[in-house]
Amino acid sequence: MFKPSTTARRIGLGLVFSSTLLGTALQAQAQTAVPGAIKVAMEVSYPPFESYEGDKIVGFDPELTALLAREMKLKPTLVDTKFASLVLGLGGGQHDTVISGLYITDERTAIADAVPYASTGALIMVAKDSAAQPKTENDLCGMKVGLQAGTSWVKKLATLSTEYCKPNGKAAVTVAEFPTAPEVSQALMSKNVQAQLEVAAAAKAFAGKSNGRIVISSPAPVYLQTLGIYVKKGNGALKGDFEKAMAAIQKSGEYAALIKKYDLTPVAAK
Repeated sequence: MFKPSTTARRIGLGLVFSSTLLGTALQAQAQTAVPGAIKVAMEVSYPPFESYEGDKIVGFDPELTALLAREMKLKPTLVDTKFASLVLGLGGGQHDTVISGLYITDERTAIADAVPYASTGALIMVAKDSAAQPKTENDLCGMKVGLQAGTSWVKKLATLSTEYCKPNGKAAVTVAEFPTAPEVSQALMSKNVQAQLEVAAAAKAFAGKSNGRIVISSPAPVYLQTLGIYVKKGNGALKGDFEKAMAAIQKSGEYAALIKKYDLTPVAAK
């Protein structure tokens, strides 16, 4: 049997060692698809988180992205993306991250990793002349509620129906899903649904732009949850960089100022 010489073995080990180091280095650099740049997906129809002002994308998420990208020394590109493709697009490499007012849920963290960046709840909206004025989620029993397809509230309202409405002799909640939040608001104004659930800041924005046709009926947010920055599952380098950048803008006070500007609840600094 052929046995390689000591020199050959050392050369072979050296090549393996060098390849390992190279692979590690490439892995560290592969946190974004393009070195020095980061592609950020967001659904640009969700004020005040993100919306168009002419050709420019404005709102809380673009402003937060600018602060984080600055700390990470990356050039951001904002990509308008359909809601259903936000988290799923990470696995296919369509974008590097998602910063789009998405709650952190078990379903999403099963396929992507998340970094908390704010907390908020939902507000209930109704047409101004609606006879029903639900104050809490329990008041939604027997109502037809419009939601953007794929939101975490679809499951929550199903649970509400089975665990609260029916046991208390009330009718179940009927859920109607629409592709985008503005389409839900249109359905609400045309009386095709009786209520709409939206993240508090977005609900205020939609009500404010409705010329008084939509009002917020809940005095306080329901279903309080944490919003997350999403990255591809296992991309620890990028996740870690986001965590460091978050800590930096929290320390500088820029994060607190941005949170106050958009009426959100901050997450604790690490």
